[in-house]
Amino acid sequence: MKHDELDGLYCSVARTWSVIGERWTMMVLRECFRGERRYDHFRSKLGVGSNVLNDRLRVLVAEEVLERVRYQDSPPRFEYRLTAKGADLYPVLLSLMSWGDKHKNPVPPVRLVHRRCGHAAQPRMTCAHCGEAVSWREMTAEFEPDAW
Repeated sequence: MKHDELDGLYCSVARTWSVIGERWTMMVLRECFRGERRYDHFRSKLGVGSNVLNDRLRVLVAEEVLERVRYQDSPPRFEYRLTAKGADLYPVLLSLMSWGDKHKNPVPPVRLVHRRCGHAAQPRMTCAHCGEAVSWREMTAEFEPDAW
């Protein structure tokens, strides 16, 4: 199965991966969450080729993860801003970062700090009902019968 065929599957993971699963996509989003918006900044921070960056930005705009906004008329220049849909990917980025800190970096390169209290923050998944932290062992997947 080709990558672009994932969006046609009835699977949330496959459909999400069809948007963010290409190489460099999460790196572009990482820079967006750091406040970068401009093409030249993405190029210099990531060191990625213009053909790859153009394709990643095109897909993210088409999927409404980023919005392309003109900030200069002559010559026309654009920046890329996170949409609400794009902001919803922040927990995904944090989960990837947390995994990398645990399994790939003896010393994590970045420390997350909660702005309100000033202390180190550690992303975790919690139950929406009771607030208790949960892991995959404490979860079950219930399929919607009408969805199939």
